[in-house]
Amino acid sequence: MVEALKNIVGLENVLHDGAEKARFSHIWATDIPLVAKGVVFPQTTEQVSEALKLFNSHGQEVVIHGGLTNLVGGTQTTSNQWVLSLEKMNVIEEMDESAKTITAQAGVILEQLIETAAQKNLFLPLNFGAKGSAQIGGVIATNAGGMRVFRYGMTRTLVLGLEVVLPTGTVISSLKKIIKDNSGYDLKQLFIGAEGTLGVITKACLRLYEQPTSRYAALVGVQSFQEVVSLLRLMDKNLSGNLSSFELMWNATYCAATSVNIAQKSPLPQDYPFYVFIESLGNDLADDYVLFEGGLTRAAEKKIIVDAVLAQSKREVEKLWSIREDTHILRQSFVATQHFDISLPISVMDAEVASIVADLEAFPFVERVLPFGHIVDGNIHLIVGKKDTTQQNSKKINAIVYRNLKKHLGSVSAEHGIGLDKKDYLYTSKTSQEIALMKTLKQTLDPKNILNPNRIF
Repeated sequence: MVEALKNIVGLENVLHDGAEKARFSHIWATDIPLVAKGVVFPQTTEQVSEALKLFNSHGQEVVIHGGLTNLVGGTQTTSNQWVLSLEKMNVIEEMDESAKTITAQAGVILEQLIETAAQKNLFLPLNFGAKGSAQIGGVIATNAGGMRVFRYGMTRTLVLGLEVVLPTGTVISSLKKIIKDNSGYDLKQLFIGAEGTLGVITKACLRLYEQPTSRYAALVGVQSFQEVVSLLRLMDKNLSGNLSSFELMWNATYCAATSVNIAQKSPLPQDYPFYVFIESLGNDLADDYVLFEGGLTRAAEKKIIVDAVLAQSKREVEKLWSIREDTHILRQSFVATQHFDISLPISVMDAEVASIVADLEAFPFVERVLPFGHIVDGNIHLIVGKKDTTQQNSKKINAIVYRNLKKHLGSVSAEHGIGLDKKDYLYTSKTSQEIALMKTLKQTLDPKNILNPNRIF
């Protein structure tokens, strides 16, 4: 196996016999050596194809590694598995300004794509905390969300074309730049969000937009969840399509974020029940500001908001948004944490979150529950700070958080995926018929179950 892989990708692109221990399986665990048979680094689609043919012929399990920012155990490995890392497939192959597209290999870092597009005054709207590490192949494989889903949609809405290698080594290539293509099944959608279980994404063609010339942001204090919803509707209507983000923090989370981060002094008093972060992106500096400020003024006149701070310069906007984006620092306050990423209809969100927080904080092993989320798309995140990492207590926490998802037609995973960590709870979000169909697809495309095995189900 080792010699065959070296013949495919070159001697320097195979780590084994202990050398693989210099690697790791997650960006938050760089001090924990990788457990695997070895790591192979293809540099072309053809090399990915030949490697997968080899793995498939031997029934050898292989786990795909991208930027290693996955939050549901998707990149964990065992000693009997090989790792196929795409980090050396890191070439941006084309920027087409007229079609407003960018085509890149799977290992290109998302932030590099954003910056490359910006150099041509074009805009890739994907925006989430891991953009400086996440590779575009993994972003697509997990259908990442982020803070601009309301306006631009999930990752899948930005993907025009894909090149994918099936577990058998067959290459499926359709790197089209067109938006309208109704010629039968939209096969690329099979692989977007499939978490690498059906094929390895090697290249992608993404849709771009004109680069916004104005960006305004505000942080506002709100007294009730109903007023949060009223504020969303008012700002959406008032901004004439410019509303790009609408993020919410509950009081406990905001206070924790502005207390833990010593570099970020709280711009507002810490006694409001809810804090909303609002972003407007447009193309008319003067008029967009008038719209943004006017919306906030109307909200204040209607007593929907009780306090606000408005950011105009790039530095002010980034500093304000860092409170929302740097929530990873909240982990540092606890012995251990559990992270949740659920979807609920907005109509039940307030009551459900209040019930979840109250019941979790009644456990003696739970220190604090910190809720925040994208709200406008129904996505709530919870950081549960706890005193231990026992599996028994973790399952008790899961049971509380997930108990009403099926009843409310919610989702156990709004944007992070299922991976290894959530597969026992897939039933809360999919019917038995849906799960059976998913398994049929997996069996059809990967009959030997070699590719990212045991993920999702």
